[in-house]
Amino acid sequence: MSDPAKAAVDETWHGPVADSVDTRQILGSRFAFRGHKWDIRVDRVDYGPTVAERDLLLHPGAVGVVALDEADRVLLIRQYRHPVGMSLFEPPAGLLDVAGEAAHVTAVRELVEEAGYTAGRWHTLIDFMNSPGGSTEALRLYLARDLAEVPGGRELTGEAEEAHLPRAWVDLDEARDLVLSGAIGNALSVIGILAAWAGRARGWADLRSADAPWPARDHLVSNDRIFQRGSLG
Repeated sequence: MSDPAKAAVDETWHGPVADSVDTRQILGSRFAFRGHKWDIRVDRVDYGPTVAERDLLLHPGAVGVVALDEADRVLLIRQYRHPVGMSLFEPPAGLLDVAGEAAHVTAVRELVEEAGYTAGRWHTLIDFMNSPGGSTEALRLYLARDLAEVPGGRELTGEAEEAHLPRAWVDLDEARDLVLSGAIGNALSVIGILAAWAGRARGWADLRSADAPWPARDHLVSNDRIFQRGSLG
């Protein structure tokens, strides 16, 4: 038998379908873990009728680069990822961990450092939250075109998983098929390849400038929801 009180609650959304800032009061916070690249913070959150604890993986955020050559081949690098014990094909990418460095500047730097290429044309391709149920990681993918190889190639200065980064050039249609078949599963690759394929099909009509506003990232920064040393003790 249905509950009349519950049946009377309207759970149909009547506003615009767009993400928006909607914070809840934090009654207290403590760190459960302090790491090299991210922390785990536990917040006591006031949800109105209830108070609950929630774990947040505080992440600095990251950018990735979908680099396309004149033949519409996408550049992927093969990199070992220890948490999953696999080598994954993914676009050049990096954390937003340099203080004061704009996101698109980080992208330019990562393309040089991880792939040994520069680009003459840059656009914002897509923004997304990687795992908003538990992590504050916000990512932005850029589209880079008019590519040129850095004289002498990539400078081999990386350590550990960045010491050896084999490159693969994959036709964008083939890359789409690799994603849909499950052969490629890195989130940056899946989202970036499908966004680039859809963007090309639309004649790149939806591209934003490389320095386009990033309100979600700004919100995380201003509300103490990114990894940064020196916060909360």
